Amino acid sequence: MSHIILLVQPDNRPETRTYSDYESVNECMEGVRRIYEEHLKRINPYTPTITYDVTQLFDFLDQLADINCLVYQKSTKTYAPYSKEWIKEKSYILLKKVAEEYKN
Repeated sequence: MSHIILLVQPDNRPETRTYSDYESVNECMEGVRRIYEEHLKRINPYTPTITYDVTQLFDFLDQLADINCLVYQKSTKTYAPYSKEWIKEKSYILLKKVAEEYKN
């Protein structure tokens, strides 16, 4: 478990910057997933069930002006930055796990 700060900037306006903090990578990736699902609900308000695949999530992440994580490193007592590509990789692993659990 390490502390993670998720930094999100949906567009180029500085006032759209937000952050969230989490206690694990999986918890943070769940947060990323929730951000995307809330976006889908906003653009599809009358659709009762929304489905998507990982490529759609990645397209959404690519459309953001910026998204990064700062992950606390216990050994150095500092935060290390992780890129959008890292977030995609970790999101893919989480979604794959969720899909496998759903099948069983």
